[in-house]
Amino acid sequence: MRGLLWLIALFAAAVGVAVLARANDGYALLVLSPYRVQISLNLLVLALLATFLAAYFVLRVITRAVRLPGQVVAYRGRRRKEKSAVALREALRLHLEGRYSQALKQAKKAYDQADDDGVAALMAARAAHALRDDTRYREWLGKAAQDERLRAARIMTEAEMAVEGRRFDEAAERIRSLKGSDNRPVATLRLALKTAHALENWEELIRIARQLRKHRALSQEQAAPLLRRAHLAALRERDGQQEAIARYWQGIPADEQQDRRLVEKAVPLLVANGQGATVRKMLERLLDEQWESDLARLYGHCGEDDAVACLNRAEKWLKAHPDDGGLLYALGRLCLSAQLWGKAQSYLEASVSVAPTVDAHLALAQLSERFERPQEAQTHFRRAAQLNGAALGAPTLAQLPAPE
Repeated sequence: MRGLLWLIALFAAAVGVAVLARANDGYALLVLSPYRVQISLNLLVLALLATFLAAYFVLRVITRAVRLPGQVVAYRGRRRKEKSAVALREALRLHLEGRYSQALKQAKKAYDQADDDGVAALMAARAAHALRDDTRYREWLGKAAQDERLRAARIMTEAEMAVEGRRFDEAAERIRSLKGSDNRPVATLRLALKTAHALENWEELIRIARQLRKHRALSQEQAAPLLRRAHLAALRERDGQQEAIARYWQGIPADEQQDRRLVEKAVPLLVANGQGATVRKMLERLLDEQWESDLARLYGHCGEDDAVACLNRAEKWLKAHPDDGGLLYALGRLCLSAQLWGKAQSYLEASVSVAPTVDAHLALAQLSERFERPQEAQTHFRRAAQLNGAALGAPTLAQLPAPE
């Protein structure tokens, strides 16, 4: 419909011009002494219009002719970039497929066609590293270093390749060069986490794990084992330094102290460094919140300062958990600390009858030796050895082959 309307308007304009030209009887007189030329006004208008169109056409031809070399150069540049982009995509695809040799060839092709593209150089470096070709890997990294815009990408590549090659000192140095701020990308933090773990830099590992958890790059379930291991390693490094170990434990956030596996491993270490009172309050709070036999067993370590008070608290728990082997063992240890030998033996024997453990049998053996009952002591020592061998996977006496 629009085309039809334009056609009608064009015909109408043509009719109008024809009518106007017929009605116009004017003329133009051109004088160039001694010559005089008289032409109609309509012819003059048409001649001027034709002259203008011819001049415009000639100028356009000249302009295009002048611009043609530049356009040819630009066209060739676009073609090279298009070919480079295709080669770079092919290099990425081949690298993801694990065809590193062909990926290296395509990356080199992309680098040559794109006038030393740094991204192609980084892709070639990754492919060379995957081929374990350290010479070409370093060569391509050097070419990528010429593009200052890719500094962060190049350093990240170097750090990642160093982690894959288990060159953790080099990886740590590269990560530090990215400016150790709290706003680093998640990928950088993950590399830093692996590096800190490998170098056993526990405080750095804890800091990075908390950052990743904050950014939701690590779930609570993923972060908990890392934090637990780092905290335990840091506590062991401070073993024998009572003030340092107390200060470190108090500096652990409350939510991380709620990790019961951490508490289970840390209690003996804390008690050995004079933190029995702290451990006692912590265990009482955790057991009141949620009962757990393994934690109740650890309560037996808390009787060094006030064994009687601990014993009274544990006996209140016994009313609610009369058959808990861990609690019975803890009561036996507390009675030993309070020098209540008879009650200690009763609780320990009840513990091994419910859940026999190496520690309980050893405590009974030592108690039997104290009262000069060697036969009973030997029985408990033997039973402890059997339990320990079973835990380690060693064959018991019943499992040993009969002599020929």
